[in-house]
Amino acid sequence: MSDARLEVTDALGRRIVPISKGHFEIGRRETNDLRLAGSEVSRDHAEIAVEDNKFVLRDRSSRYGTYVNGDQVTERALAHGDRIRLGRTGGAEMVFLLADSAPPPERATTTAIGDLRQIAVLLEGLRALGSGRVLDDVLSLVLDSAIEVSGAERGFIMLEMASELEFKMARGRGRVVLSGGSFATSRKIPEEVFRTGEPRIVADLLDSELANFHSGTVALGIRNVLCVPLRLVRYLDRAEAAGEERRIGVLYLDSREKGSLLSNSTRAALETLATEAAVAIENARLYRETMEKARMEQEMRIAAEIQQALLPKAGRTGAYFRAAAASLPCRSIGGDFYDYVDLSDGSFGFALGDVAGKGPPAALLSAMMQGIFAAQAATSDPPSQTISRVNLALYRRGIESRFVTLMYGALYADGRLVYCNAGHNPPLVVGKNGFRRLECGGPIVGLFESATYEEETVKLEPGDWLIVFSDGVSEALSASGEEYGESRILECVNRNLALDPQRLLEAMFSDVREFARGAAQSDDITGMVMRFGG
Repeated sequence: MSDARLEVTDALGRRIVPISKGHFEIGRRETNDLRLAGSEVSRDHAEIAVEDNKFVLRDRSSRYGTYVNGDQVTERALAHGDRIRLGRTGGAEMVFLLADSAPPPERATTTAIGDLRQIAVLLEGLRALGSGRVLDDVLSLVLDSAIEVSGAERGFIMLEMASELEFKMARGRGRVVLSGGSFATSRKIPEEVFRTGEPRIVADLLDSELANFHSGTVALGIRNVLCVPLRLVRYLDRAEAAGEERRIGVLYLDSREKGSLLSNSTRAALETLATEAAVAIENARLYRETMEKARMEQEMRIAAEIQQALLPKAGRTGAYFRAAAASLPCRSIGGDFYDYVDLSDGSFGFALGDVAGKGPPAALLSAMMQGIFAAQAATSDPPSQTISRVNLALYRRGIESRFVTLMYGALYADGRLVYCNAGHNPPLVVGKNGFRRLECGGPIVGLFESATYEEETVKLEPGDWLIVFSDGVSEALSASGEEYGESRILECVNRNLALDPQRLLEAMFSDVREFARGAAQSDDITGMVMRFGG
């Protein structure tokens, strides 16, 4: 089979990505083989599978669709030079290439990718302007321009923050930076202008009723005031659409020279400047938010990598068993975990836990639980005693509303399986004599200080399977709201008894994904399968 690769073109530019696996997943999720950004790229968007010496592209129930050569597809065998687009407007574009084929002819694309490149160039220029202080530099430029145009002596900008005006920057002639305290003026004029959206001109503070409110300003000799709203005008995509205008703040100017701010031309120029300033300020805000979001996403990617590194390798093989485990968080990071431990009495210990909640809080507690479990399991005590100590250690930390379901077992060479189930979904033993649930144990971990736990010993026969799973597997929902359930787990296992543990686990996860196609993943999906007898 020829080596295949994707020529990817998106906001990051153009790059070549080899298809290095028989099941190659594409989407926004960090754990995908090819991770792509874009508002129209779903977390689990598409996959490329190798079947019968063909590369088959499948849509994974994405929101905006998968397209091959302009046609929307759910499944399509790929040919050299096929052009793949994720999303309706080109959230990302790829060209499928085979190593032993001639390069495909170049073809112009009329998608938003060219526009994205232009935006990227503009953002790069804005980054250079701001040098890390984009918004401050934009405010300085606006104020300096307004003072120069109007001949004012000083000015300030206030921006809306949480439905209130907040003082942002003050400048004087000659590009002098002024402190907010140097403006001995009331908020009456700025707040009125912001509320009404109408400019306010005061020809002489001494001639108006505002003199009493601006005694500090009058004492400085200030007479003329001009305050205009910063209006953000959004462009419409069609003529019949309703217009939208939003005020984001005010631009305030004043002067000691009577009449310098009163001309119609000055007012018109400042209103035009204020409109353009509103766009620039909002762009600077959005840029800063984008950079902050990108930083947070990078931190989440690193956290996801660390969390995966904390888990043991997926597969484990011993003299009398073979095991495999995996965890797919529903967000970037999750609260499920699993672990293996070689006990001093020669048995093989294993655990699978599910922390209440999702996201970073659950992930932090999951990492802590792994540490607690590893420390307690190292004593090689019976599973019930180990879980009792884990429960006490977690309870004494006093983490409110946080608890863990935990399954811990020890498998011996003679087939004895000693286990304790602390509120977890009952694992299943599947063999030629049918199946049984492993339910003996006690309550969830971390909730009750005096909780007691029991253990049970069952005998496995060569060829028996042990299936351990989190509720993200059994309670996965279909698009119609139906649960996957224990019966489907058993059906999937019985269909795949001839496979090795890693492939059986993959088959179970694939069956869950197919069942839940069209529905959002609502919980972490974690499973462990083990075959006794090598």
